[in-house]
Amino acid sequence: MTTMRDIATKAEVSTATVSRVINGDPTLSVTDETRKRIMEVVDELDYKLPRRKSGKTSESIQVKNIGLVISNDETIDPYFLSIRLGVESVCEKYSMNISSILTVGKSDFTAATLSRLDGLIVFGDVIIEDLQDVYFHNNNIVIVDFLPEENTYDVVLSDFETATSEVMDYLFNLGHTDIAYIGGQGAIRGITTEQIIAKEDTRKQIYEKKMKEKGLYNSESILLGDFGSNSGYLLTKELIASTVNPTAIVVASDPMAIGVMRALHEAGIKVPDEISVFSFDDIDSAAFLNPSLSTVKIHTEEMGRTAVKLLYDRLQSDRILPLKVILPTELVIRDSVATKKA
Repeated sequence: MTTMRDIATKAEVSTATVSRVINGDPTLSVTDETRKRIMEVVDELDYKLPRRKSGKTSESIQVKNIGLVISNDETIDPYFLSIRLGVESVCEKYSMNISSILTVGKSDFTAATLSRLDGLIVFGDVIIEDLQDVYFHNNNIVIVDFLPEENTYDVVLSDFETATSEVMDYLFNLGHTDIAYIGGQGAIRGITTEQIIAKEDTRKQIYEKKMKEKGLYNSESILLGDFGSNSGYLLTKELIASTVNPTAIVVASDPMAIGVMRALHEAGIKVPDEISVFSFDDIDSAAFLNPSLSTVKIHTEEMGRTAVKLLYDRLQSDRILPLKVILPTELVIRDSVATKKA
């Protein structure tokens, strides 16, 4: 069966661009030539678009129109794109039609825009009170990858707390004590306001906790930017130029880690002989880096599928009790990590 990745490869664009063109994202800025090329490949490979219909399914269940609210730029970090692909893969099965894809800071969030939606799936850190100021029609909201203070909504999370603890213990067991952290700065974003509230990332919190427990904590070993490759590259150059001399780096995302490893390579610092790198996400390219990247596998597509199931349950039942689903993670050990040399 043809996938969006197949189309992206043949059209020589990113999977994110293919998805946004197919779904008619009005905020996407690409040339008419690129759009035409993508749609020609869609026809050539006989890709089946999600059905946009109303009425009854074979089980006499009315198709529901839902919206996706995306808080982060998928072109910088494919993490949220992968979650969205998981959502899209099961919507038809659960009689849902994605009729709106809204990006924080780019889309028009108004009551009129959202009033026709039966429910929302929110990706990432969004000020929920701000969202409900314009989406006040119901509480059919599922939040993915963010735990709001309000205990009202269904939530889907990955177990970053356990994962980060396991990464730290693994590095400790290999003899590493000078461990740096390179991560993204989290922010909770407003929908209709320009309000941005800083938040602590769980990976950073657990890193700090584990280092303090061992008496190894050094605030200068923590560098923060965004979750993209360029940020990882620049932060690593900053780390190299500092007085900190780590034997291992924990990186908050694989795209950041790609930039980290590029900066280390340019500086002549060998991975893993001189420094180990452990990351999070397990994106497709992680296994093909040189050396291959040790990382935490986050089941992003399953997060998307789970969000659809929770929303379906909300729409088809009288359940009021909010559910929190925490998906497990896996350590994927590859070549970028080694025992500390004496």
